[in-house]
This record gives sequence, structure tokens and C-alpha cells, in this order.
Amino acid sequence: MKKIAFLLGLILITSCSSDDGNQNNPNLPNVSFTAQINLNLPQFVNLRFPGGIEVDRTDGRGIRGLILYNQNDQQFFAYELSDPNIPPSDCSALSVEGTRAVSNCGNENMYEITSFGQQIQGEGGRPLLSYRVEKNGNTLIISN
Repeated sequence: MKKIAFLLGLILITSCSSDDGNQNNPNLPNVSFTAQINLNLPQFVNLRFPGGIEVDRTDGRGIRGLILYNQNDQQFFAYELSDPNIPPSDCSALSVEGTRAVSNCGNENMYEITSFGQQIQGEGGRPLLSYRVEKNGNTLIISN
């Protein structure tokens, strides 16, 4: 009986996969980066409050930039600013309007930032590409 339980446990463990938050998206290249966001800086004032959203277009942070969201002062989310349902182009950086990210490519793609970046309108069905976020004091560490 112990051998059967051991074998079942081994099969279960080896059959699980870990993606560590990585998402395979054929439309977006996989970029590696680590960024530190100091929440005390004036450009990130909106992130000091629950529900705050900020766009960071600093070069080297994602493909087109980052959408940052403070859910409750303890949980922060970071999403790629590129539309996940089209390949990168001159128009693929999304515009943020309130809690929604909207395509600039003449399609109707729209995403709800506060609902894990889910697509709420348009074609493709992929949610916003998310990045790892770790909060350390007043600093967010975002990486892929």
C-alpha cells in the first residue's frame, strides 16, 4: 500500500507544471527585465492608495511599458502596456482610461485592469500579460 501511495504521489508531483507567472503569448515577445518602483516618487502618487492605477513608459520596462495597479496596499499588479491580442506595432500601446486599457489600433479591444486584466470587449480573448510584483517597504520590484 505504501508503494502505491508513493507512486501516486510521485506521478502527481511530476505531472504538475510550474510557469512562475509566465504566460506564453504568440503575439508578444518574451522580454526579461527587473524594475524598481519607488512609491515615494511624485510620478507614482496614484499607487499610494487602494484602487490607484499608474502607467510607466520607462524604456526597458516591458515591451511598451507597464500598467501598475494597487489593489489594497498589500497586493499590487503589473501588466504589459501592449495589447496582448495583436503583435507589437506603432499603435499597440494601450491607452488607460480610468480602470480600463483601450486599444489604439482601430479595433475594439478593451481590458479591465481591476479584474486581472481580462478582455471585456474585442477580439482575441487573451488577458493583459502580467508580470511578477513584490512589495518591499515602499518599493515595488517588477520582473519577468
